[in-house]
Amino acid sequence: MTKSRMIMDVDTGIDDALALLFAVKSGDIQLEGITTVFGNVSVEQATQNTLQVLELAGAPADIPVAVGAGRPLFREWLGPVEHIHGDNGIGGYKLPAPKRKPIEEHAADFIVRKVNEHKQELTLVFVGRLTNLAIALAKDPSIAQKVKRLVLMGGALRVPGNVTPVSEANIWGDPEAAHRVFESGMPITMVGLDVTMKTILREEHVEQMKRQASADDEPMVSFVEQILEYYFKAYEEHNGFYGSPLHDPMAVAVAVDPSLVETEDHLIKIETKGALSAGATLGDLRRARAVTNASVCVRVDSERFINKFIDVLAGNPSLQTQK
Repeated sequence: MTKSRMIMDVDTGIDDALALLFAVKSGDIQLEGITTVFGNVSVEQATQNTLQVLELAGAPADIPVAVGAGRPLFREWLGPVEHIHGDNGIGGYKLPAPKRKPIEEHAADFIVRKVNEHKQELTLVFVGRLTNLAIALAKDPSIAQKVKRLVLMGGALRVPGNVTPVSEANIWGDPEAAHRVFESGMPITMVGLDVTMKTILREEHVEQMKRQASADDEPMVSFVEQILEYYFKAYEEHNGFYGSPLHDPMAVAVAVDPSLVETEDHLIKIETKGALSAGATLGDLRRARAVTNASVCVRVDSERFINKFIDVLAGNPSLQTQK
């Protein structure tokens, strides 16, 4: 089976860490590189966390990590999301200092170069703000027609936002960047809150992963268990349930297996002006549009996805192919 060639863009907090582990442990993905951005934490902390998680996962040492934007295109960054991800982005968990280093190339330049080197072969999976991609498109607009697909975690079509009543965090965090990406003509799959909030990992799922995992994976499993405990408590305090939506891992999974979700094609517009609505992902729900710019995920096979997530992290590739 041909592996999906992928560049991931992350602002490594807790669910980004889970997405990185899922991508590295999956037998279906060839990571061509990782770019980092501000968001859950500073771009410097996101880079540090990314390097540490890659080493924990036993990722190949030659996977390049490129540092990207430290703030939105035109706005001020309001700082890390400590109440959800902890003071270091990974629930306060202390991983060893990484041996690997980021490359010198800026994330946007790295994206432009890799897309041009591998035309129609690369899937971009962005699970943070879209700032690096907006900068890359400004440098070379032609890459919009050269990527295989962009799969992004962000947006909310028919459900409330998680930062404002109408805006999801990744789009709200740099709406001008999101506007430029959605207007670029790039093929987009939007994995938003319409589906990620329907896929909740709970304590029994963590226990299932621990039972399935081998002794060799004990350090990684211990890390996952402890950061999820922090995440579960944060969601209980701020959202009223003890569990974790698998926001970012779902985007990675959908990039590899689109059958996990059902989509609708929409013309998505990003609100950039409203004082109360900046970052809203607006689709015309009254009627079908002749012109669309995104396939929006609206339904998900939650049980199949959660089982796949557990199987991948527990290192059971035979189970991955059965479900």
